[in-house]
Amino acid sequence: MQHVSNSLSRVAIRKFKQHTTGIYSFWYVVLCGLVAMFCYVLAPDHSSNANQMHLEIHSKKPGFTVQMLHLPAKETTNQSWWDFLKNGTKDTGDEIAIASYQLTKTQLLTIGYADGMAKKYPLSRFQNNPTTYIQEKTFYLGTDKYGRDLLSRLLIGTRISFFIGFIAVLISLFIGIPIGAIAGYFGGKTDAFIMWVINITWSIPTLLLVIAITLALGKGYWQVFIAVGLTMWVEVARVVRGQVITTKQQQYVEAAKVLGYSHFRIIFKHILPNILAPIIVISAANFAAAILIESGLSFLGIGAQPPTPSWGAMIKNHYNYIILGKPYLAIIPGLAIMSLVMAFMLIGNALRDALDVKN
Repeated sequence: MQHVSNSLSRVAIRKFKQHTTGIYSFWYVVLCGLVAMFCYVLAPDHSSNANQMHLEIHSKKPGFTVQMLHLPAKETTNQSWWDFLKNGTKDTGDEIAIASYQLTKTQLLTIGYADGMAKKYPLSRFQNNPTTYIQEKTFYLGTDKYGRDLLSRLLIGTRISFFIGFIAVLISLFIGIPIGAIAGYFGGKTDAFIMWVINITWSIPTLLLVIAITLALGKGYWQVFIAVGLTMWVEVARVVRGQVITTKQQQYVEAAKVLGYSHFRIIFKHILPNILAPIIVISAANFAAAILIESGLSFLGIGAQPPTPSWGAMIKNHYNYIILGKPYLAIIPGLAIMSLVMAFMLIGNALRDALDVKN
């Protein structure tokens, strides 16, 4: 007869696998993580920040197709694969939307897509093979008000929204767990002082505190990462404090004290491993909250700065298009935010049910 392990971790994993929405949400988050890592590989526009503008084809509907002439950059530099993965292609040259073109023996004659103006280019600029630089380009989600590929901006914006949650949660855990554990374990004046600091921080509106920290550190997405993380540690600290107060009364903790173990070892080797369940659940919720906060800051103009793509900034740039007959420009990034936040919330609910020993 095959032996079935009844360890708490295996039981929790089995419960989580039985949670259908939790499993689907988990794989969706994994997919978003892979998109965030390889966004420049997946994006049709490989330029840095997908910032290739075509003002003549701005605000086009999803599925729009046009002939595009690629003008190669005059100077090119060698770029490593890692640099491309991190920053995209640096020497992209220019792209021009054209309605038609004609070849002569020495020149390429093009007709502009919007203005109908004729332009001439020497064939030597295209290494005497200009047709390889002309191709039909499809914008699967359309173009924004600057004529940039909306799909590429959306994919690269995944990196900002995903990493803000990851880094903010790491910062909140790094600060909140030790502070909450010290407050709950030692109690007395130490607990009173730490709770005083937590309550003061808790009383300040999160968005207002993030704005203040962001303005102090400067504008940019790295500053937002730090600011959001510095405001979320209080939730982690409160949860850890409450769990430690309950757990430190257990017999195995008393036995560790009798054996003469140090406070540091008791806290980090005996108590914290047994209270990981609520920490994991609060981390999933904080991940979702961090994405919402970053989107709100970008909408207010103090988050990721242009031309860095951010879902919140994309909504800000196009929310007025909702009443101008092109609502998809704001709805698409809004749906991206909603789906990722919902996925993390559903994962949190599934983890709560799976880690509940009473069920």
